[in-house]
Amino acid sequence: MLFLVVALLLFGVVLGAVAHAPLTFSVAASLVIALWLAVFAVRERHGRRRGTSAH
Repeated sequence: MLFLVVALLLFGVVLGAVAHAPLTFSVAASLVIALWLAVFAVRERHGRRRGTSAH
């Protein structure tokens, strides 16, 4: 339950920061995050296909 409260609090802080940031900055940051997630997904899929784990 405490984890949920902390997660919602951080979500609110992030949304508040995005609301006050310029639109171009928000779009640029979201593109960087999307690219990072895409690279991570490709690396995970490639690692699972080879049968090796990075852990």
